[in-house]
Amino acid sequence: MTPESVTSMMSEAIKLTLIVGSPMLLLGLCIGLTISVFSAVTQIQEMTLTFVPKIVAVFLALLFSLPWIMEKLTTFTVNLYSSIPTMIR
Repeated sequence: MTPESVTSMMSEAIKLTLIVGSPMLLLGLCIGLTISVFSAVTQIQEMTLTFVPKIVAVFLALLFSLPWIMEKLTTFTVNLYSSIPTMIR
């Protein structure tokens, strides 16, 4: 196993982590920004106003994107396991 193959494998794993986590993070960011603008306009300074909608939105994004996430992770894991014989040479 060469350092290049380890670097390539870790790079692919990090890219997959960012791709898989991006729907929840982006939706949480958009909801948080929207609620912050609403809070600034109406001058309501309630912490649960920002916390609860973001949690619900991230949970719903996770629920809807879970099949896609599972497919990506399964494909990555199968490719990783299938490359084990070539790594040990």
